[in-house]
Amino acid sequence: MTLIKSISGIRGTIGGAQGDNLTPIDVVKFTSAYARFISEKNNGKRLTIVVGRDARISGEMVGDLIEGTLLGCGVDVINVGLCTTPGTEMAVIGHKADGGIIITASHNPKQWNALKLLNEKGEFLNDAEGKRVLALAEDTDYEFPYIDQIGKVVLREDFNPHHIKSVLDLPLVDVEAVRAKGFKVVVDAVNSIGGVVIPNLLRELGCEVVEINCEPTGHFAHNPEPLPENLTEISEAVVREKADLGVVVDPDVDRLCFVNEDGSMFGEEYTLVAVADYILSQGVGNTTSNLSSSRALRDVTEAHGGSYAASAVGEVNVVAKMKETGAVIGGEGNGGVIYPELHYGRDALVGVGLFLTWLAQKNMTMTQLRATYPSYFASKNKIELTPAIDVDKVLLEVKSRYSNENVNDIDGVKIDFAENWVHLRKSNTEPIIRVYTEAKSVEEAETLAQKFIAEIKAICNLD
Repeated sequence: MTLIKSISGIRGTIGGAQGDNLTPIDVVKFTSAYARFISEKNNGKRLTIVVGRDARISGEMVGDLIEGTLLGCGVDVINVGLCTTPGTEMAVIGHKADGGIIITASHNPKQWNALKLLNEKGEFLNDAEGKRVLALAEDTDYEFPYIDQIGKVVLREDFNPHHIKSVLDLPLVDVEAVRAKGFKVVVDAVNSIGGVVIPNLLRELGCEVVEINCEPTGHFAHNPEPLPENLTEISEAVVREKADLGVVVDPDVDRLCFVNEDGSMFGEEYTLVAVADYILSQGVGNTTSNLSSSRALRDVTEAHGGSYAASAVGEVNVVAKMKETGAVIGGEGNGGVIYPELHYGRDALVGVGLFLTWLAQKNMTMTQLRATYPSYFASKNKIELTPAIDVDKVLLEVKSRYSNENVNDIDGVKIDFAENWVHLRKSNTEPIIRVYTEAKSVEEAETLAQKFIAEIKAICNLD
């Protein structure tokens, strides 16, 4: 089964059997449920919903189905077409819409697509809201509006220029300082919408741009998740072109990572760390990331006199914790930067603008800047379990065994030791426990991971 229904949206592979994959019938079903949910929130008033998509092969087809379904539900539509996830979020805010649907499966391969659902603030639905949408999808007692009440497309627009301008207009994006450096930048946008917006943003910042995989065809040139093993092409191109850095984004442009001038990785975890370092250099403030993100953000925050707080994994949880603590910058260690001065969503464009400002002000190479941050190394593993095993009970046992340590159980079990940490989480879709560790060397992180894997297998009586 490759149709995954969760509070954050609906994702699946295109084609196949209804209910097992993301078929046209499933798209209509869940779009209708979302429209009903938004109508409930607004006491049945006339609604406006923003729709945007990345460049996936199936995006136009799914987008047409969503647009038509919304119209049939009596909802007016603002269609921003090919647009980044953060851009679509900002379009909801800018147009004072009642919600939004982003058509993207983020870093998943080309056969996947998804409906990501937004509220009127351009933010993802919370747990209760997502569950309500799923419940409505199973309720067939619904009558669609008659002809005089159907919706209309009130606007079709390219929102990407607005997004770029909003980034350039931010007080902490020093356009002139970046232009003065004249950075040469290689961009790998994995053949999606980032291939349009990132080069345009960089050229507005006075950069010389070398494009690879920037034509938005949806035929991803490599695995679209921006991990080192998928980035050999840009690594070689940065060295060959004698560029100052490389910029990599995922298909919907909410994750951002950098390549150093020598072709090495700056480190996806350190995208947020570097941007936070810059923001905090301008004034003391608090930061937030999720429990599985690097300890380096906490170190940098405390060095600037601020306070760090961790949230459960998931953008909606990070945003909630940022609002609770008044964080001035936050995000996730997968290269997701959330800067509230622009909007509460992971945004690669704002990450580029702030990072290049910091690089220009520091007057360093990429490798020199990276060397200023504490070095941590992560290991990410998983344990396959049988469906009969009570994962919650297993995690409770681990928590009990390490009760004398610094333990956080808001999302699985995270144990913070003096020099390293381990985070254990259960999957919502399959019988596995994810084992994430971080330490000051690769070997130490892997040793810690294997220690807990062995301990959990012993608890579960697995060989």
